[in-house]
Amino acid sequence: MTLHQRPSLQAVPAYKQGKPAAAGASKLSSNESPHEPLPSVLDAIRDGLQSIHRYPSIAAPQVTAELAALHNVDPAHLTLGAGSVEVAAQLIHAVAAEGDEVMYAWRSFEAYPSLVRIAGATPVEVPLDAEAKHDLDAMLAAVTEKTRLIFICNPNNPTGTVVEAEALERFIAAVPREVLIVIDEAYVHFDRSAVRADGVELFKKNPNVAVLHTFSKAYGLAGLRIGYAISPLEVAENLRKVAIPFGVSDLAQRAAVASLHAADELALRINEVVAQRERMYAGLAAAGYPVIASEANFVWLAAGADTAQIEARLEAGGVVARAFPGEGLRISSGSALDVDRVLAALGADSAAVAATEGATA
Repeated sequence: MTLHQRPSLQAVPAYKQGKPAAAGASKLSSNESPHEPLPSVLDAIRDGLQSIHRYPSIAAPQVTAELAALHNVDPAHLTLGAGSVEVAAQLIHAVAAEGDEVMYAWRSFEAYPSLVRIAGATPVEVPLDAEAKHDLDAMLAAVTEKTRLIFICNPNNPTGTVVEAEALERFIAAVPREVLIVIDEAYVHFDRSAVRADGVELFKKNPNVAVLHTFSKAYGLAGLRIGYAISPLEVAENLRKVAIPFGVSDLAQRAAVASLHAADELALRINEVVAQRERMYAGLAAAGYPVIASEANFVWLAAGADTAQIEARLEAGGVVARAFPGEGLRISSGSALDVDRVLAALGADSAAVAATEGATA
C-alpha cells in the first residue's frame, strides 16, 4: 500500500542547515553570533525553568509591549513566531492561496522558494543585478494580477547588499496597493550604510508594507527561535490565525525581553561583529578575491566555478562556510580568531594586514 502524499512537495527541497564544524574549527556557515549568551539573558532563562510544565502565553504580552515601545507602534500590529522564517511562512499562508504568486529576488534567503511552494503558491524569482543587488525595475515589471506578496530582503542574504531608501520608496509607490510588500530585516542591526531604507518607517507610511525582524542574529538567540512581524492590522489578525499555537516558548519570550533590556551590551557585540566583517572583506578584497561589500554579519565571495575549490581550502584551514555550488560562498563574521583562520586559509592574511595599515595611515 502506498500512502497518499502531496505531489507538489516533490518540488520542495528540505531546508539545508549550515554545515556543522569539527571540534576546534570555526563554524561560519549559519550567520550565528560568535558570542555566548549575556549573563542577564541566562538569568532570565533560568528563572523560567520552574514553569516549563506550563504552556507559554500566545499573546506574549511582555515582549509585545517592549517591541511596541521600541518601534513606537500599536501592539496590535505585532505578531510573533519561532524565528522570522516562521513568521515569513505565516505571511505567505495569510496572503497567498494556491495559484497566487509570491515574488522575491534571487539569490536571496534560500527558504523563500520552499515556503512559497509549501503554501501552494507560485514562486517568482527575479535575478539580482550585476552588483548583486535587488533589481527593483525588473521586479516591478514582473508584477502580475496574481502577485500577492513581494519579499525584499534588506540587507540581502547571502550577498549583504542593501536596497537604497529612495529606490525602495519609488518601488513601493509603483506596486499596486493590494500587494503586500514584506521587508525582511533579519540583518538590519549590522548595517552601517547611510542609504538603506528603514522598514519600520516605510510600514508607518504605507498601508501595504510589513517588516520582519529576528532575535536570532544580533541578539544571539538563534537556538531559542523567536522573531516578529510588524504588519497592517488586517494582516496581523490573519497571522494570528495561521500561527502555530504556542510556537514561541516562554523561555524564548523571557530571553527576548532580557535582550531588549541589554541593548547597550549587545551594541558592543554587534560592533565587534561588524569590525571583523570589515577586516575579512578588506583582506579578501586586497588579495584579489571577488568579494562584495556587505552590510550584514557575513561576506559574500562570488567564486562561481571556483566555489568548491575555495570551500575545500577553507575546510583545510579549519573553517566551515556556506557554499552555494557554482555561485559562491557566504562566510559569517565570527571572532577575531575565526577571521584570522579565514584569511590564513585563503592566503589573504598578509593582504589583510596591508589593507588595515592602509586604512589607518
